[in-house]
Amino acid sequence: MRALVTQSGSIRVIELNRPDLAPGHVLIRTEYSAISPGTEMGFMGRASDEAAAIGYSAVGIVEAVGEGVADRRIGERVACYGVPYVRHAEWLAVPTNLTAVVPDGVSPEEAAFGGLGAIAIHALRVADLRFGESAIVVGLGILGNLVAQIAHAAACRAVGYDLSAERAGGLRQLRGASAYAEAAELEAALPEETGGAGADAVLLCASGPGEPLINKALEWVRDRGKVVIVGDLTMNFSRGLMFAKEAQVLISRAGGPGRYDPSYERDNRDYPLGHVRWTEGRNLAAYIRLLAEGRISVRPLITDVYPLERAAEAYANYAEKGTRTIGTLIRYG
Repeated sequence: MRALVTQSGSIRVIELNRPDLAPGHVLIRTEYSAISPGTEMGFMGRASDEAAAIGYSAVGIVEAVGEGVADRRIGERVACYGVPYVRHAEWLAVPTNLTAVVPDGVSPEEAAFGGLGAIAIHALRVADLRFGESAIVVGLGILGNLVAQIAHAAACRAVGYDLSAERAGGLRQLRGASAYAEAAELEAALPEETGGAGADAVLLCASGPGEPLINKALEWVRDRGKVVIVGDLTMNFSRGLMFAKEAQVLISRAGGPGRYDPSYERDNRDYPLGHVRWTEGRNLAAYIRLLAEGRISVRPLITDVYPLERAAEAYANYAEKGTRTIGTLIRYG
């Protein structure tokens, strides 16, 4: 099978053996995989001269089921998420805990972003927002846009902020949420947007130096509010600002409980729902449900679709200064 790797900062298509099918896993013929620009471009920048797999979010058709699998059927379309089982490749062998059935009516293109959807949902769970509370989402790339849309769908007051006026305008058109491209405009509107108290939470979906963004977030958040770091930010910020409001600065790790636990992922041992209500697999399924019910939309965010053999062009788009690229899919077959 063909798969993508990164090597010395570049993208290559290589030939690999089809993955083996372990108990509790399903073999998936990939239709689309989604690029996660923050994670993958950062990984490429740190890549060595050894070839390394890349990607973690995809959709495809179940072609075989492993021993013990009772809740997935051959021929079903499933979204799937999670390294090392999911990557940019023609075939994937994935534990069922990391898959979600895609019903008729949900496009495979939108379902392919299930990994990012699970990450967005888990970030909102870390923020612990309740009905009617407010959230400022900083950075309106594909992940931040999803965070804002899902918060809006959950009846929270979502306010977007991005230096790109085009991205801010896109969020306003997509869901009617407020969005700003100037910090001064956001700050002027903050009393009205948050009822005068400041935001209940600020979710930082950008990457780079953390100090200016986290400090701004600490100014925008209410007393005892939360700042949730979702993007790849350095952890430098003002203790004084944090102390003044007794604010919490939190990290959101991937798609939820189960991530990095071999017993949950590799061995496919689910956590009892009564003990862990929302695992990464359940968050993935929740994202698919939001699509099925029309509560969120990803299609307007898909700016490019490339066949596997042209994948290098897809990554080159993200490297361009001032790129207009938001969501990119790799197409197979």
